[in-house]
Amino acid sequence: MATGKLALVLHAHLPYVRSATEGSLEEDWFFQALLECYLPLIEILEASSKAKEENPKLTISLSPTLLSLLSDNELKKRFPNWLGKRLELLENTEKNKTEAASHLSKFLSNQLNHWELCKGDLIEKFSSLQKDHVIDILTCAATHGYLPLLRENPEAVKGQLKTAIREHQRFFGIKPQGIWLPECAYYEGLDELMIEAQLRYSVLDGHGLLHGRPRPRYGIYAPICSKNGIAFFGRDSDATLPVWSAREGYPGDPQYREFHRDLGWDLSKEELKKIGIKSSRPLGLKLYKVSNSTVSLKDKEIYEPKLAIEKAKEHARDYLINRRNQLNKLTERIEIDPILVAPFDAELFGHWWFEGPIFIAEIFKQSPSQNIELTTLKEYLLESPMIQLCEPSPSSWGEGGFHKYWLNKSNSWVVNQWSKASKEMVFRCSNKLSNGKNLRILRQAARELLLSQSSDWSFILRAGTTTELAKERINRHLNRFWLLLNSLDNNKLLSESELKRIESEDRIFPLIHINDWNRD
Repeated sequence: MATGKLALVLHAHLPYVRSATEGSLEEDWFFQALLECYLPLIEILEASSKAKEENPKLTISLSPTLLSLLSDNELKKRFPNWLGKRLELLENTEKNKTEAASHLSKFLSNQLNHWELCKGDLIEKFSSLQKDHVIDILTCAATHGYLPLLRENPEAVKGQLKTAIREHQRFFGIKPQGIWLPECAYYEGLDELMIEAQLRYSVLDGHGLLHGRPRPRYGIYAPICSKNGIAFFGRDSDATLPVWSAREGYPGDPQYREFHRDLGWDLSKEELKKIGIKSSRPLGLKLYKVSNSTVSLKDKEIYEPKLAIEKAKEHARDYLINRRNQLNKLTERIEIDPILVAPFDAELFGHWWFEGPIFIAEIFKQSPSQNIELTTLKEYLLESPMIQLCEPSPSSWGEGGFHKYWLNKSNSWVVNQWSKASKEMVFRCSNKLSNGKNLRILRQAARELLLSQSSDWSFILRAGTTTELAKERINRHLNRFWLLLNSLDNNKLLSESELKRIESEDRIFPLIHINDWNRD
């Protein structure tokens, strides 16, 4: 077996897209991720853990907002009906009678059956997999706030970290030791707040280690430890590029399913209305393959599932061979057992790249024969008593490697809004306004502040997709925040019914604690 190990790290996150309206765009966002990514991932992990010849290992972060959605009983009740509508559409549309449609129909039915067997309790499934040492579950900042842009008020960062830890413990019964920093974004001194929150390790983009002080002796192929006691792993671009890049990597292969061609755009509004879908929109029903890269969407070829599955097996083999060769070359040059850290957004596997879960299953299946040992970040740290002391560099895994994707002309306006709101929150929470209804209002204001800080909305504003939704979400939460705080000075500003409505709509973080924003 090759010396050294491979650590696959998945970041599972969605913003708090809970909607009171059944059939909303936000609901589609969550349910498609559930159908295409999270249910298949659990199925693969469970199957692999039962196979005697396999030894699956995976590090996965489950963000607090995603956990809230997964635990929401109302959303759980809606999901089977949402999925049933799509099955009905496939079965009743004559022009969909193809092998691709049959394969998709079986896939939907299988996931519905999987959902019913586990009674929609995916959190318990993840918890069991962690107890069996198949996965190591990390937390994330409470609402995926971009922490370097919140650093002006350290309490705002503490609120993100401590709320996340409280939620993780509520769902899994134990405090997390590792954290996925949103967008792998780091700034000087963040490790001090992390250690205060009893966190121990995280992942940075490669240059977060390579530009560290001093430069790490083993580069990104071993973790480092900051002076405040946080271990950091570095992303290896050689181990990630072939998987996430549609242009240079596997997902762009002509045999794989095309993401952008969707029945929701192909069918008429009349056909959609027959099953209760009110407007043209992506439905997660895709029957075409990538085909030639020069072909327009309307000229894509029909998807051929068997060819795509074989291609995923072939690509998993190619990936493992390249990692083995990489590890062999490294062990010739360095005197430790190196680790290749390959972090990805979880939704790459299944949602963006439909065959991604098959690829992961094949990694688990083929790694023993390809002499690749898989590990989790926690497991590797437990086996590595000596770690170089090094201060990591400010960094992110976004475009340019630093913070410009979340701080530019499209979204910088919100940073001042966060700062102003955070300062007021710190002032209020530091002045002991914690009796009766005041405490209730402050707790809800804390929720609204956290929700407004989600980096997802800043990302969307920069990307230029569904920007109105992003603006509406930011403004909604900030407006509610100020309404709540101003009502502390004027009780007539907020009625009991209005407070209950806000609490009902933004019913997240039941254990939120206003002391997290107390500067004392």
